Amino acid sequence: MSLIPEGASSASLPLHRAARIEDAIHNVLERRLRRRGWTVAVTAYTGYGASATPDTPGWVRVLGRVLLARVDPKPGKRLKKLRGWRSFATVSVKDALVQIEAGGSTCEVMCDRGGFVDTVVEADLPPGWGTVTLRSGDSDPVEAPVRIVDPAATFGIISDIDDTVMVTALPRPLLAAWNTFVLDEHARASVPGMAVLYERLVNANPGAPVFYLSTGAWNVAATLTRFLGRHLYPAGPLLLTDWGPQPDRFFRSGQAHKRASLDRLAQEFPNIRWLLVGDDGQHDPEIYAEFVAEHPDSVAAVAIRHLSPTQAVLAGAFPSPADSSKRVPSDAQRWLRAPDGAGLWRLLRDTEIL
Repeated sequence: MSLIPEGASSASLPLHRAARIEDAIHNVLERRLRRRGWTVAVTAYTGYGASATPDTPGWVRVLGRVLLARVDPKPGKRLKKLRGWRSFATVSVKDALVQIEAGGSTCEVMCDRGGFVDTVVEADLPPGWGTVTLRSGDSDPVEAPVRIVDPAATFGIISDIDDTVMVTALPRPLLAAWNTFVLDEHARASVPGMAVLYERLVNANPGAPVFYLSTGAWNVAATLTRFLGRHLYPAGPLLLTDWGPQPDRFFRSGQAHKRASLDRLAQEFPNIRWLLVGDDGQHDPEIYAEFVAEHPDSVAAVAIRHLSPTQAVLAGAFPSPADSSKRVPSDAQRWLRAPDGAGLWRLLRDTEIL
């Protein structure tokens, strides 16, 4: 079976001028790197899906990327891992065919102009963690973990990353560049109490899925995954973005990415009521307020980490008491605010929302 997602081909729609320039540069780099012996490799990201019910088939959203990678000269031809700024100095392979094996069935999809694979395939997998296999041409097969949500699940967590679970001081330009391109994940700090908060919520709601929604680039997915695991956050799919020129604009819109991802999860899991977790340093309160207004039955509560004045300035915001009252509805019982995970846990426990 061959599944070619709508809009996957780079020639299907007219491209923005910046995207055409980027494609031309990538074409030159790809030819040169292939002559130097670089080979096609698939990077797998954590996906998610739902198991089958009597009325609906099971499905999996498969996420990955096709890149050119240098082969390690040591025996075994291992592909070199890229970290820090090197993860952004990659060359993608556009319009490559990718074979996906999921739940005993196989299909073929085409990646987009950025080498990304983002497609939904039918697969009958049991609830919990599973794997799907991706391969492109002669590349080595890679396994992608997938979180299969139980149809009986009624609670889940959607969490921001920057300044919500990880102190990043975004979007201040110099600090953002330092955190993204230079710092190793070992040097990044976890927001106090947030890992314990999530663990308590997951333990109190067995089978609850956790999604980490961020405007960060897919290039840092491995770094973020290692960070979350090292600080004992519950495992869950990352929903990140493609940095750089887009088919219809010069640069991607982070706010649009978050809105679209929230709407998609509400449609894919209509029986789940979400705890939305973010911070008030950027646009999380506004985006979550819009989602609550549009999908009131899909929200259990909104937990906002309140940044201190110093933290807010580092994050690029200049809050005032009046501004704060507008950003988070004070009359909404489901809106909770605290400076750390311990404070949010006390509020969630005392209000008996969950």
